[in-house]
Amino acid sequence: MTRSKSSVFDVTEDLLLGGRLRLCQPAGGYRAAIDPVMLAAAVSPEPGASVLDLGCGVGAAALCLLARLPESRVTGLEIQPGLAELARHNAQANGRAESFRVVEGSVAAPPLDLGGFDHVMTNPPFHRPERGTAPPVAIKAAANVEGEADLVRWLKAAVKLLKPKGRLAVIHRADRLADLLAALEGRGVGAIRIMPLWPKPGRPAGRVILLARKGSRAPLEILPGLVLHRDTGGYTEAAEAVLRGAQALGCP
Repeated sequence: MTRSKSSVFDVTEDLLLGGRLRLCQPAGGYRAAIDPVMLAAAVSPEPGASVLDLGCGVGAAALCLLARLPESRVTGLEIQPGLAELARHNAQANGRAESFRVVEGSVAAPPLDLGGFDHVMTNPPFHRPERGTAPPVAIKAAANVEGEADLVRWLKAAVKLLKPKGRLAVIHRADRLADLLAALEGRGVGAIRIMPLWPKPGRPAGRVILLARKGSRAPLEILPGLVLHRDTGGYTEAAEAVLRGAQALGCP
């Protein structure tokens, strides 16, 4: 990890995917960890398909996807100008400036010309504004705590930005699964599949990946989940394959 300075705030340069991806991110703000890596691993766009990273931050999920599937084309929507600047820098630094376009705008009111996408992937803020104390750093608070775009509005925008038969991928806290399902109720999506991510064997899931398809009426399914850490410490072999080996999760 190295420390440098952007035009907006101090940043660190970190490595993801076993060093395949170099990522500059705020030193004191939201820190991309395994969530965007897992989110990107759940998305496998067909050749020529369009992908939107909704609330892309510094571009971690988008660039992880491009590291695995370099022929993809990804658009990122980000409301915070400083993070959008870093996302563009990261795209350039990783040789993805032509395949990763960053648009500044709000999930609550996406730019009218943003268009429809074959895939939308997103890592919405995890916490309701009434739960606990917001982080003191503004950029971290915006990434972690729901603002003008609460979870319902966030997922409404995600579905609206999908083309017919388009696919949605969301990573979120497992204890908010009921909120995720309620937010998608009546939105015209089906084929909902839930993949639990367990921190260790025998532990409750900490995260879930939710997958859905616009216009489908297929029933909900619970997929085989992924155990992240061994009891003895360190990542499991399956988790390492995704986090360091840049492999897909193999979601059907």
